[in-house]
Amino acid sequence: MSPVTEQSKSSKLVATGRMAIALAMMLGCLSPAWADGSSDRVFVSLDKAKLIKLPANVETVVVGNPSIADVTLMKKTGLMIVTGKGFGETNIILLDPTGQALSEAIVTVRTGQSTITVQRGMDRESYSCAPRCEPAVALGDATKFLADTSAQITSRNGLVMPGQH
Repeated sequence: MSPVTEQSKSSKLVATGRMAIALAMMLGCLSPAWADGSSDRVFVSLDKAKLIKLPANVETVVVGNPSIADVTLMKKTGLMIVTGKGFGETNIILLDPTGQALSEAIVTVRTGQSTITVQRGMDRESYSCAPRCEPAVALGDATKFLADTSAQITSRNGLVMPGQH
């Protein structure tokens, strides 16, 4: 074989290996959170969504406190989406078609990694710093800060989507 052909095969093997690693990493991100039937923990940031691979035969998902976390079941893909709605903990129970519990997990909703909190006496303000800090609306912020920041967000969104106020 010519050196060009050998080099071409080598390049294809490296590319295939890289694709396999990338696929494994992606699947790792979607690995079952608690597919073995044991109790486990799921962490999600406020206002963020997380994809979780479901164990086989899930028919129903029960959320202990929907004001903390929301779940969307996607049976065809074998995934569910967990969205952080409010700070705190709740549980999610997965049921089979007969109503038997397959597994349960504790869901903890927490602040994002780029969020900082400024405490001014009794008043609190939240900022998203990625890397520059900008005001961010978060549960527990001072009423005036929350109202001012929300008004700015609404005004800005009105500029982006005219006619939808």
